[in-house]
Amino acid sequence: MIESFLVTSRETLEASLVVGIVLAYLNKTNNNNYKKTVYYGIFSGVIASIIAAFMFTIFSNGFDGNAEQIFEAITMIIGAFLLTTMILWMMQQRHISKEIEGKVEKHLMNAAPFLSHIGIFMIVFVAIIREGFEAVIFLNAVNYASGINFLGGSLGIIAAVAVGYMFFVSTKKINLKRLFGVSSIILILFAAGLVAHGIHELVEAKIVSGIVNPLFNISNLLNEKGSIGGFLKGLFGYDSAPSLLEIIAYASYLGIIFYLYKRIESSKLKTSH
Repeated sequence: MIESFLVTSRETLEASLVVGIVLAYLNKTNNNNYKKTVYYGIFSGVIASIIAAFMFTIFSNGFDGNAEQIFEAITMIIGAFLLTTMILWMMQQRHISKEIEGKVEKHLMNAAPFLSHIGIFMIVFVAIIREGFEAVIFLNAVNYASGINFLGGSLGIIAAVAVGYMFFVSTKKINLKRLFGVSSIILILFAAGLVAHGIHELVEAKIVSGIVNPLFNISNLLNEKGSIGGFLKGLFGYDSAPSLLEIIAYASYLGIIFYLYKRIESSKLKTSH
């Protein structure tokens, strides 16, 4: 449930923030005639995301046996990659409002009103459909790893929309930096788990060697099929009998993320001075 909540809340939050910023800026500049364009962008983005989910499901159902394991592994690794780009984006966000407001202002200054409407529509549409496509891949990766929880996913969407709404209604008192920071730590461990689980599937399909498989086995102490083990498997990619390659992949991913985090933090310090 928690992994589904994290995926949908994080994806929906970015989209809801973009929509909220656009609507707030239109209110501030008395351009209320563009609000319908924003709503059309939201509706079109949601429909396109639903179609993408439907097409992905049809495509993924066409695999079985080794091909299914390979497809699941690729989905989880791609999901981890996209999740990583999202995490790095969160780490660098400081002026999201100014960036989006600048784009809206640029389109509003267009001499042709029709082109202004298209520009604002595309800001919203692209934000929705981008997060929708990523959510489709993430949720399928979660499904392969531990199973999708509909309640968790639904609560994630509701929570993200509520945060996006409160961010502007409460004059931006919500500390997005802190919110992104806490969620980033959990998502990093989740992404590392997806990488390890993807490697596990490739080892099972005999596409790669596990080097030492298994490296150890503690299933008699904490089995991933139990309640606690299942929770750890879904959220952090826990495996009671991992191969050496899985451990290497997990540790390497965390090492790379830590290195990139230090680079981002050092670049922030340089620009602030």
